[in-house]
Amino acid sequence: MRAALRTALLLPTLAAAGLVDVVERALTGVVDCATCHSSLPTFKALAALGDERFVQTITQACIDLKIEDADVCEGAIRTQGPILAHDLRHFSLFGDTATKFCDAVFGMCDLPPVTPWLVPFPKPIPDVQRVWKSRGREPVKAMHFSDVHIDREYTLNSEAKCTKPICCRDFGERPKHVQSPALPLGMRTCDAPGLLADSMLEAAERLGAGARFSIFTGDVIDHAVWDVDEENVPRNMLEFTDQFAQKLSAPLFPALGNHESAPTNSFPRDTTEHDITADFVFNAQMQGWGQWIGENATAQIQHHSGSYAVMAPGMDLRVISVNTQYWYKQNFWLYDSDEHQPDPNGILSFLVEQLEAAEDAGQRAWIVAHMPPGRGDVVRDQSAYFDQVVQRYKHTIAGQFYGHTHADEFAIGYANYSARTAENAVSVAMIGPAMTPMSGNPAFKMYDIDPDTYELMDVRSYYTNISDPNYQLNPTWQLLYSARRDYAPLVPALPPNASLSPAFWHNLTEVFYKNDTAFQTYIAHKHRGREFVRRPCEGACKNGTLCEMRTLRADVCAQQSGPVFRIPDGHGHSSFAPELGSCEGSGIGGILRRMAAKAAEQDFVFDDSSALPEHADQTVMRL
Repeated sequence: MRAALRTALLLPTLAAAGLVDVVERALTGVVDCATCHSSLPTFKALAALGDERFVQTITQACIDLKIEDADVCEGAIRTQGPILAHDLRHFSLFGDTATKFCDAVFGMCDLPPVTPWLVPFPKPIPDVQRVWKSRGREPVKAMHFSDVHIDREYTLNSEAKCTKPICCRDFGERPKHVQSPALPLGMRTCDAPGLLADSMLEAAERLGAGARFSIFTGDVIDHAVWDVDEENVPRNMLEFTDQFAQKLSAPLFPALGNHESAPTNSFPRDTTEHDITADFVFNAQMQGWGQWIGENATAQIQHHSGSYAVMAPGMDLRVISVNTQYWYKQNFWLYDSDEHQPDPNGILSFLVEQLEAAEDAGQRAWIVAHMPPGRGDVVRDQSAYFDQVVQRYKHTIAGQFYGHTHADEFAIGYANYSARTAENAVSVAMIGPAMTPMSGNPAFKMYDIDPDTYELMDVRSYYTNISDPNYQLNPTWQLLYSARRDYAPLVPALPPNASLSPAFWHNLTEVFYKNDTAFQTYIAHKHRGREFVRRPCEGACKNGTLCEMRTLRADVCAQQSGPVFRIPDGHGHSSFAPELGSCEGSGIGGILRRMAAKAAEQDFVFDDSSALPEHADQTVMRL
């Protein structure tokens, strides 16, 4: 009641004052969790003036502070700003949602503990588990693509050194003298041209001849998040689907990425009181993916918010594609209620249903999704509940596959995170590298799969070196590493015919702790080539990276000191901060964080007599 009264009192103050000055003053004070909470009444009062006023004010502050070019500020805030305004009108100032909002938008708060909730399971773990044994047959192949980020507006010979978050486009203001012309196969400051996708898929078809199927772990759409709409997102999704269909002979089982929406990251919950939906995304999914997944799975997309399950051809393997955007911190629709919602849109329920069906039918399962569930940009509650699912169906799950980080890496799940040992390792996630040149050499993975256990026998990564003088004329796709060839000799306990089990990957992390040469080689593989490794990953960087390898829960590495090793983007910035996920710097969350830092750095001075009336609540407005 007191918070509502304070907000009501602020309305005439905001209306009378210079709104942009007030917002910039508020941003100056956002330096920690307490000051973020203190700023919320100001932003809540601004949201009460309506979406249009909210957007105009934040946009002008973005332009004043020179965070981005004016068109980027305008586009990103026009599309995503109304979601924040909607949130601010619906949560209270003193609950957990306010703290989660401060964390997601400004990165300022330690999150509250995971809210206790037991995932409902149809049946207990069977007393007798089926034992999956290999008969030593020839492995089958599957390919893994991720984060292609194709820019359909990529313009040959346009400026590759521009002032936007991505370049190589005709922004309508082409300079008279182009410093660095955009070349046919892509540039470090730009997302991928369509020709690069053709090259990658043609190489994959050749190198993976005879593959049973492929998986794609999301993010078709480019990083121009200020310039997406409900027309170009489905069109670009379908255009990439057509490329897959034309270039690859095996079926494709895709998952949705956070960029497959307009606004970016926008996946409203079923409980959201708003007329915006993600139905246009799901319709594009059904239209494009139906050729591979069949009628039943296509219907599941509509009924399960983009998730579906399908049997791999000729195999007792159920591929479960899960839309994890309902667990993503940057999906700001998650903050429009104070009510705890443990399973937004029933994604966990669908996953449990499919894993139970696999267990009952004597099948194994792969989980395919965009976001690795153990990273800092995943909501901790849903990450912890997902861990319950992994523990329950650990005998059924043969593998997990993700993208989003743009790095080639892995992560291990444990039965007991207080004792992360080889004996407690129960699942392993493969995280696929990106194709976009903005974050490194374009790459994809290939797996050798035991046809009896559906476990991985080898993991190979293929890449093309964009620094090669011949790259723009004839890109060469070559083997970067083979886990069997390069990592297995480091773990002597691995028999020649054994799968790359969770225990194997844990034992490899033990090697990385002791053998720094092996660890730095992994770092080079992670970032798809040594030319993208500017300095060794040591000390806190190494500890943080190893911690991320050893968790599929988002809260385990929360107190880990120091940054993990991130890929710098083409503009020299690290775009892969764990709290923002992959390349969210030009979205409204990244913009607001940078606005707060810039405002504090410049220590703005305002004329209080004109900006704030004498009767204003100086405690609230000072922030």
